[in-house]
Amino acid sequence: MSLFGKTYNLKVAILMATFFYACDDGREAVLNERQIVGEPAAVAFEVRMVYTDSMRVKAILTAAEHHDFTNLSLKHSTFPKGLKVVFLDEAEKENIILADYGILYNNTGIIDLQGNVRLKGSDGSTLETPQLYWDADAEWIFTEETFNFTSPEYDVVATRLDTNKEFTKFKTGKLTGTVAVQEEDNP
Repeated sequence: MSLFGKTYNLKVAILMATFFYACDDGREAVLNERQIVGEPAAVAFEVRMVYTDSMRVKAILTAAEHHDFTNLSLKHSTFPKGLKVVFLDEAEKENIILADYGILYNNTGIIDLQGNVRLKGSDGSTLETPQLYWDADAEWIFTEETFNFTSPEYDVVATRLDTNKEFTKFKTGKLTGTVAVQEEDNP
């Protein structure tokens, strides 16, 4: 074999090795690109998620659209077309939260509800605000926004709310409205 043939074969071998080394299935590149761009790992439609604890249904989340961003360092899910969450208490009474948009932060369990947020209690009470945070683990609700809370005993408008889900322990900022007070007779 001539020197030209040996050189040609060596060049072809190097070219083929480089070609096969450079070829992979591309999954890692796609995942890295999605992380940089911020594209969701998955998108689902007409979603229904059921949350249980000790074989008891605690909440049911429904949404028209769900974007899963667990491929990012800040793992989260978004509900860009709104969501509805039905919370069931021990007596199976329903408390419902509706919002135009939502973000669920996987690592903290906090749900950021945005746009026309309405919480409807089984007792007939309602809370309306432009944004509300729900800490699912601590079962705690908070916002820095103005909110309106109405019930048979209350009609309150205030800024800032920090409360448990039963509204038995809460703090607010400046508030206005009416609160029903029952007088006790002293004998």
